Amino acid sequence: MFLMMAEVLDSWDVARARPDSAFWHLFSLAQTHVDWVGCSLHDLIQPSFSFLVGVVLPFSIASRLARGQSKAGMTLHAMWRALLLILLGVFLRSIDQPQTNWTFEDTLTQIGLGYPVLFLLGFCSPRMQWAAFSAVVVGYWTAWALYPLPDAAFDYVRVGVPPDWAHNSSGFAAHWNKNANLGATFDQWFLNLFPRTRPFVANSGGYLTLSFVPTLGTMLLGLIAGGWLRCSLSNGQRMRRLVIAGMIGLVLGVALHMLGVCPLVKRIWTPTWTLFSGGCCFLLLAAFYAVIDGYGWRRWTFPLAVIGMNSIAAYCMAHLFGGFIVSSLTTHLGAAAFNVFGETVAPFSRGVLVLLVFWLILLWMYRRRLFLKI
Repeated sequence: MFLMMAEVLDSWDVARARPDSAFWHLFSLAQTHVDWVGCSLHDLIQPSFSFLVGVVLPFSIASRLARGQSKAGMTLHAMWRALLLILLGVFLRSIDQPQTNWTFEDTLTQIGLGYPVLFLLGFCSPRMQWAAFSAVVVGYWTAWALYPLPDAAFDYVRVGVPPDWAHNSSGFAAHWNKNANLGATFDQWFLNLFPRTRPFVANSGGYLTLSFVPTLGTMLLGLIAGGWLRCSLSNGQRMRRLVIAGMIGLVLGVALHMLGVCPLVKRIWTPTWTLFSGGCCFLLLAAFYAVIDGYGWRRWTFPLAVIGMNSIAAYCMAHLFGGFIVSSLTTHLGAAAFNVFGETVAPFSRGVLVLLVFWLILLWMYRRRLFLKI
């Protein structure tokens, strides 16, 4: 959530103003999604969010069962929560649009689409959860691999992709080419079932509704990790499981990409991406678990806890209030206030102030125990 809110730092603007600065170039790359194949720090935000939805589920189920809630009632609540997440994602994607923008690639919507299945699997054994994960990853890969390749005359320009785009693949890997794949074909049918200002042809970023299926795979990995954290294992045993799972995910993801079995693409959430990003999430969880639970170093986490305890509020603020806060700061402080460290760094200075305002609002909510939950 912190990394997502930090998008307001506008590091790319500073990098463009300082083209000879390696620091700002690297910093801006870390704050930006890769064009297609590969991974940046920014690309790990959505899988981390999805992974943690799975991690907390075993704790949530155990707590609610201890309070005497029935499985049927909990399941109905899970369905309601999923619907709210889907609609909130659609709402956020509809901002500044002439009408409701029925699109389902938003992070919240993707989580909502897979959440009912995740919730039901939360009551199953680890073996069943691993089997479900395998079925999701292998089944999704198989469906894409069997879908017909785009022919030589395929009109990439029509779907917003230059024919000479550097990331277009040939041969077997072309099954995952941008806007020329199974998911894109599905959206050209599914999204046009909803009222639109003009017919849907393709998503400019290549994002897809069907990505919720492999995203469910990421959430299942989190569910398994959460089960390890809850079960009667020593800290060392938990750490070993998390690290081993993380390394296996990274190695498998990179190997499948290098062998041409499936490219590593976050935008369409390929099965390879599920494995690779899941490996990263396991290792990140292991690192935080070692520092916080193993060594007991907790004080430094307070600023992050303020954000994490209100993750839905933080997500909505980042999408809704950034422009308003920038406008208010400019009105009351003047545009020159952002030039304190130089005009080329002004976008970053402005972003730091906006990020601080975000955090202070969340701190106010935290101290008053105001937590936005769905």
